[in-house]
Amino acid sequence: MSKTDRSTTKRRGFLRTLGGVATLGSAGIALSDRAEAASQAKGRFQGDPFTLGVASGDPLPDSVVLWTRLAPQPLEPSGGMPDQPVPVLYEVATDEEMSNVVKRDVTFASPDWAHSVHVDVEGLDANTEYYYQFQAGNEYSSVGQTKTAPAPGTSPDSFSFAFASCQSWPTGYYTAYDHMVEDDLDLVIHLGDYLYEYPIPPSAGERNTEIPRRFNTEMNTLEQYRLRHALYKTDSNLQAAHAAFPWIVTWDDHEVENNYADEVSENNVPPENFLERRANAYKAYFEHMPLRPSRMPSGPDLPLYRRFTFGDLAEFNVLDTRQYRSDQVYSAEKAKGSDRTLLGDEQEDWLIDGLANSSSQWNVLAQQVPFSATDEDLNPDVENFGAGDKWDSYRADRDTVRDFMAQQSKLNPVVITGDVHRNYVYNIKADFSNPDSATVGTEYVGTSITSSGDGSGITDYGGTENEPWRRFYNDNRGYVRCTLTPERWQTDYRVVSAVTQPNASATTIASFATKSGNPGATLVSEHPEEEPIEISEIQANAPGNDGENPNGEFATLRNIGESAIDMSGFILSFEGGSGQSYTFGEFTLEAGKTVTIRNGSGENADSTIYTGLPSTLNNGSPDLVVIANDEGVILDQESYQAS
Repeated sequence: MSKTDRSTTKRRGFLRTLGGVATLGSAGIALSDRAEAASQAKGRFQGDPFTLGVASGDPLPDSVVLWTRLAPQPLEPSGGMPDQPVPVLYEVATDEEMSNVVKRDVTFASPDWAHSVHVDVEGLDANTEYYYQFQAGNEYSSVGQTKTAPAPGTSPDSFSFAFASCQSWPTGYYTAYDHMVEDDLDLVIHLGDYLYEYPIPPSAGERNTEIPRRFNTEMNTLEQYRLRHALYKTDSNLQAAHAAFPWIVTWDDHEVENNYADEVSENNVPPENFLERRANAYKAYFEHMPLRPSRMPSGPDLPLYRRFTFGDLAEFNVLDTRQYRSDQVYSAEKAKGSDRTLLGDEQEDWLIDGLANSSSQWNVLAQQVPFSATDEDLNPDVENFGAGDKWDSYRADRDTVRDFMAQQSKLNPVVITGDVHRNYVYNIKADFSNPDSATVGTEYVGTSITSSGDGSGITDYGGTENEPWRRFYNDNRGYVRCTLTPERWQTDYRVVSAVTQPNASATTIASFATKSGNPGATLVSEHPEEEPIEISEIQANAPGNDGENPNGEFATLRNIGESAIDMSGFILSFEGGSGQSYTFGEFTLEAGKTVTIRNGSGENADSTIYTGLPSTLNNGSPDLVVIANDEGVILDQESYQAS
């Protein structure tokens, strides 16, 4: 039976005579008691109570968390459940037919926690696949698959996981998860923005036609957060991925509010009021994630940072870069303040102590926002690492972590990152102000599942003059797959063809490898062909000029090769691929010839093409012109600032 089949399979005969008492650790429930519990739940549901699927998470060598939530009417307040506890039975087996049951017990789904179930199943064998199922009354959940971690001191030959982030519901379909389910993975890590707090208008696309109007408001109350989580959990592809693998989750900002920092609201809400909102968001988050009961929130506090070890091959330090951070600043000078923190003192000490005591071959920071410096000035002679939401805004914390990486030659540090809706690869430098300094670690940044919609597909297999430590950039949607051995880490960037249409295809657009003892990333997939085209001249739009004026915004391209180039489908973007993009129709540029592309409208000729786009420069970031071929590969780029 495939993972996809398992995500929808239901089984009868959950309670059968076994001739004794099944135990879970030291707790046992007689068959008669279980039968009575099931009888008590009969008739309580107006429909299937397992509409939100099943999940497992936080795997340890001897235990794993099992999750579900009873919600026969998931898009209605309280999920259509009565205001009373409901007994839920669960079984754990070693086979997908659930015939060899090793754990069985009853728990209760409480209305205080939205009838969610969090079972920490202990006493399991290490590095072992298990299957599980829930029963409430006469209703049965689908069968899920999970896996425990390898035992301490063991040496796994390999370990595979995928990471993902940023899955805005109204922006597109979760097709990436459909492809993820087909991978042979030990684990999935979600790096935040599991949901978004913004209103979802009924007109937001085909995906939203049947959503009640109550979702057309920004989340604030506990009920609103619960409903939004339930909406996201109804996605069949997301459910399948949860049912196929154990997950480790952490949050970013949108699980509460965009760009919040500790008790500081982006919208200048008084701290006491914002902390009430944060408490609502944290409680709903816990209710809908496969987290241990020990992570249960207390008001606006939820201890989310934690560590997972997989034999001596890999250790994951799962960070929380929201709950303890100083507020964002937007000045590069202020960002250098020694009192600014992203992690908080306690979490930073925990991280450094953990890295110092690790005996794992690969040591991973699983976290939210870009760790490597990102130069906001495209002029290579001017350095501006900026500030804002990223580690750039918290230089002291980054320096502490990066400097520790530099001191530990056997650490093999890898940072995995979400948030920015693009794929990147960075070599982490000992000193980003000195690109020639040693590479001390590797950062793999993953794109979004859907957020920002269909990407342009523009891809750059290298760095820029101002960021030579960048090794890769891509503007698609998808997820990232990683395969670890003691000698090598390989990262595959998996991208989908579209998110605005269901059933999109998926491809691996690039693969990079990091060798043990040699930090940094090397492209190991085939480098695509790059046609010999250069940008010979660019000009930003002059004030007061329209698109027909020779002094308006334009870019001139030159064929520097020895033969004609068919430019059909090539993309010229005046904003670095993020906007003001023109796609060529049927057009051939002869060897040695030039063509000028102008924003605005006018009469096209062999040497001049008008885009029809607004002639006023967007002036967003980056202020960069790029030319990419019909596969989206950047052939050349030029900055307004450097010209």
